Amino acid sequence: MAHDLATTNGRPAIAFTGITPWHGLGTRLAEPANAAEAITAAGLDYAVDLCPLVTECGLPVAKRQAVVRRDTATVLGTVGAGYAPIQNRAAFAFMDELAGEGQIRYHTAGALGLGERVWMLAQLPGELRVKGTDDVTNKFLLLSNSHDGSSSLRVFFTPIRVVCQNTLTFAHRRGRGQGISIVHRGDVRTRINEARQLLGIADRRFQQYGEQINHLAKRSLSSSEVDFYFRALYPDQLDEKRGRSRAIRERLINLFEVGQGQDLPGVRHTAWAAVNAVTEYVDHHRSTRGQAARTVVDRRLTSAWFGSGAVLKRQAWEAALALAT
Repeated sequence: MAHDLATTNGRPAIAFTGITPWHGLGTRLAEPANAAEAITAAGLDYAVDLCPLVTECGLPVAKRQAVVRRDTATVLGTVGAGYAPIQNRAAFAFMDELAGEGQIRYHTAGALGLGERVWMLAQLPGELRVKGTDDVTNKFLLLSNSHDGSSSLRVFFTPIRVVCQNTLTFAHRRGRGQGISIVHRGDVRTRINEARQLLGIADRRFQQYGEQINHLAKRSLSSSEVDFYFRALYPDQLDEKRGRSRAIRERLINLFEVGQGQDLPGVRHTAWAAVNAVTEYVDHHRSTRGQAARTVVDRRLTSAWFGSGAVLKRQAWEAALALAT
């Protein structure tokens, strides 16, 4: 799969409301009233079709079909015979009811690659706060859908720390209580309707996140514990990779000391600060392939939300909780 943001009519397929996101990409728009407006502004107003697969000599390929983007006639992926596409409008429209009731606010929408993965970020009311401090984390839902058979439609709980815009994405954790997942089979409309029950789950999960954040903020770390924590995430490798792991750990320790928001009272030198060092590294500093500025930011965003960066954040979160017990 391509790792850059998709392009629609020559512009990046991403739109946002409010202040410019940390990745600095996309088109700013007034707060959209519904998902359709957000989709149009972000260049996601396209549909996909299923087409039979044939060989070069015209023979049909049994039990396989292509997913084709209708507006560009681009093949986004190949899928099995039972695959049921979930169109962009259908994937995001169920959130309109929540938005109409003031329970969510549309924030960001975009697409990756040739349009094979789309996402929308919506903000929930309320906040998570480290008690007695100005360290605030906002609550978001991250909805993603694929058109290449690589993943189901997923909605995950995504805290974003205000002071640095670091994203504690849990999009790679499929365990119970982390969100919902809808496979591309059968009557997907019924399953999408079931997704409206998500807010009840979200309230409970974010309450747990808030308790865990405060637990981490109460746990001060010694220098040896900091070294142990980052070494667990980036252990020494053999031969030429050993120097790279050491350099990354040094960068993480530096972010632990002087990263964004790390000097806030109640945060400094805690397990919560250790987690934030990792999220800042992934979102803002981690190296990626490509030299062009937009390519670097594109791929860093993709990794931070859906790729190896998201996995690293989850590992950092779980390691911090283990260390703080």
